[in-house]
Amino acid sequence: MGKDLAEGLLDQANQILGFDLKKLCLEGPEDELLKTEITQPAILTVSVAALKPLTAHGSQPAAVAGHSLGEYSALVAAGVIKFEAAVKIVHLRGKFMQEAVPVGEGAMAALLGGDRETIKMICQEVGGVWPANFNSPGQVVISGKKDSVTLAGEKLKAAGVKKIIPLAVSAPFHCPLMQSAADKLKVELDKIEFRDAQIPVVANVSADYATGAPQIKDLLVKQVTGAVLWEDSVQKMVADGITNFVEVGPGKVLSGLIKKINQEVSICS
Repeated sequence: MGKDLAEGLLDQANQILGFDLKKLCLEGPEDELLKTEITQPAILTVSVAALKPLTAHGSQPAAVAGHSLGEYSALVAAGVIKFEAAVKIVHLRGKFMQEAVPVGEGAMAALLGGDRETIKMICQEVGGVWPANFNSPGQVVISGKKDSVTLAGEKLKAAGVKKIIPLAVSAPFHCPLMQSAADKLKVELDKIEFRDAQIPVVANVSADYATGAPQIKDLLVKQVTGAVLWEDSVQKMVADGITNFVEVGPGKVLSGLIKKINQEVSICS
């Protein structure tokens, strides 16, 4: 992961984090790389490395946005936080999220088909489960206690959701069970220098622009327990005249989601 593209930045991340992230990215083992406190700084580092050639060529986006963890890469791109601070904070973010709910007690599942209001209503009825990601039309992720996610899945299937896919995650992200992680993250974010955004950032939890440093910091804390409004964020940018989207980082997941949200825009990764 990140070979050639990110090796120099991975060396820098190693010094900041105090462990060999580069070795884990390039050699594994995969089960270690998949721990969220390792995955998060790894993805951020590769994403920022992929951003560098774009900025070197004078690319100046009209806005930036990132999905969940990706919001930190977007903030680096917008000049809100430096890479050094971002890689350290996402490592801690992953650690705090993992500590918030013991392994095996939480779960997440992707729902294909079904409408938002029905999903919200059934989650509320079941209790202990919440919508976590509104990714694209017909794709919502739910998160919460393992039994609650299973029960909500059964009820949603009966209510017309076409498919329910359990996700291989180590914790139930973006739901109120992450409150202790949000509290710890707030303490750490207060130690970091945040600047006002040089490029407007569309925040996950509001699906609206955020430019002021205090507001962005507050939204990052809320993001730990709140739903990622990705579909709404993309629609907001399209409504404001953005027609070209460039996915920066490993993979093409966001490109696929944007294509489902709006087929008229240009997308590359």
